[in-house]
Amino acid sequence: MASGRKNIIREKSFLFAIQIVNLYKYLSNEKREYVMSRQLLKAGTSIGANVREADNAESKADFIHKMGIAQKEADETLYWLELLSATDFISREDFESLNFSAEEIFKIIRSIILTAKENGPLKSKS
Repeated sequence: MASGRKNIIREKSFLFAIQIVNLYKYLSNEKREYVMSRQLLKAGTSIGANVREADNAESKADFIHKMGIAQKEADETLYWLELLSATDFISREDFESLNFSAEEIFKIIRSIILTAKENGPLKSKS
């Protein structure tokens, strides 16, 4: 069975992906911004996809690797959010809310990776 902590990141990253998809729709339809919003869409939805892949890791190293990719995608998402805010494509309020969520996800993933590195082999799921 997956740990409670892993379920939290899976849920948070999925809900965050929904917010990113909705922001992408707004940016492309209302603001007619296509380049940065597409990059944000790719990075922001990739976090959860990589977390989900980590759930099916073949080894501890594979798990850490996939979670590392999710962490990099979270960091890239933070970059695109900062850029969209700095160029006035998203409001300060929207930026702060999404940035908070992305930073929280980044920190949780980092903690999961550090814990996995410190602990022994992955426990099998049942």
